[in-house]
Amino acid sequence: MKTTITGRNIELTDGLKSAVEDALSKLDRYFREDTLAHVTMSVDKAGQRVELTIPVKGGIVRCEKTTDDMYVSIDAASEGIEDQLTKYRHKLVDRAHKGAVLNAAFEEGFDEDEEEEIKIVRTKKFDLKPMYAEDACAQMELLGHTFFVFTNAETDAVNVVYRRKNGSYGLIEPEE
Repeated sequence: MKTTITGRNIELTDGLKSAVEDALSKLDRYFREDTLAHVTMSVDKAGQRVELTIPVKGGIVRCEKTTDDMYVSIDAASEGIEDQLTKYRHKLVDRAHKGAVLNAAFEEGFDEDEEEEIKIVRTKKFDLKPMYAEDACAQMELLGHTFFVFTNAETDAVNVVYRRKNGSYGLIEPEE
């Protein structure tokens, strides 16, 4: 695995680089040799943060950990990636045995009478890749998010998959 290491508000020492290489060497069995891992280390008020992002076919695997020690953050981030990959592998096996089921009903939880001031604190822009709903669920799990926006490969419409409190999945599709 090839590694790109970036430091923000921190000097990248040989020890830190070596620790990253050692931690990522444990993940080599999951990825091809030409896979590029992006590691960003930063120091801020919250602590010493390591963001580990690995692009894979059809998506990305990402983990972010913050602790008081950079070396602990490095190990925790690599373990987080390994946990995600293990969970994803088990999910694929379970899907092959049971079949994936998406629940298409949308839970209504909005009260139109309540008016609160809406304040947007962060905006993200990204390309929507065509994929099937099951693949979007898998990508959402790999990222550790509770929802995922994608272009449905079957309908060519923008859809959202989300994880419910009971662990099942929901799919939001536009009305025709």
